[in-house]
Amino acid sequence: MSESVVNAVRAHLVSRFGGVEPASASVTFLGVEPLDVLLFPPDDEGFVHYTSLGCSRHPMGDPGELVADPTRGPRAELILTLHGGAGVASGIQRTLAVLAASPSVEGIVLAADALIDLGEPLWKGVPFTAVLLGESEIPELAVPEPADPVKFLSVVPLTATEAAWVRLRGAEALREAWKEAGIDVRDPQRAAASL
Repeated sequence: MSESVVNAVRAHLVSRFGGVEPASASVTFLGVEPLDVLLFPPDDEGFVHYTSLGCSRHPMGDPGELVADPTRGPRAELILTLHGGAGVASGIQRTLAVLAASPSVEGIVLAADALIDLGEPLWKGVPFTAVLLGESEIPELAVPEPADPVKFLSVVPLTATEAAWVRLRGAEALREAWKEAGIDVRDPQRAAASL
């Protein structure tokens, strides 16, 4: 069933992004099935979309459970949307794959409002070292019962200061600060929120 889920997710994403076939990069980690990162070319507004493919192959489970349920449990894929064209985030494919592999490698359950701090730049030359996950505009994808549907989570790059703000005040407080300051989190050249 796992490959049929991946194929359904890919078709869902291609349909969502206008039927355009994406470029694809495959990343492999020891002991984990390969993960793909799809790059959808700039849309009419100039946004590129990087998406994980393969994270939803298996449900995410509680790392404290002795036996993992092979069918039930949340499933997710990650979506990073940036303005500026396909070359704007050189090296982001590996970072997105690391995030998508974290449920299998570290037992992390990916969910909205989760903060994941990588402690190093997400891609070359940027101040962002962490990400905040959120709800995306892509509707969840139902897969055959008894499996849970696949959710699509937005990935927002954060500076170390913004990550500290999330730990202290919460994800919603940071989103409000961005809104008040008129910060577009899809701009890879953006400044950090003044917190």
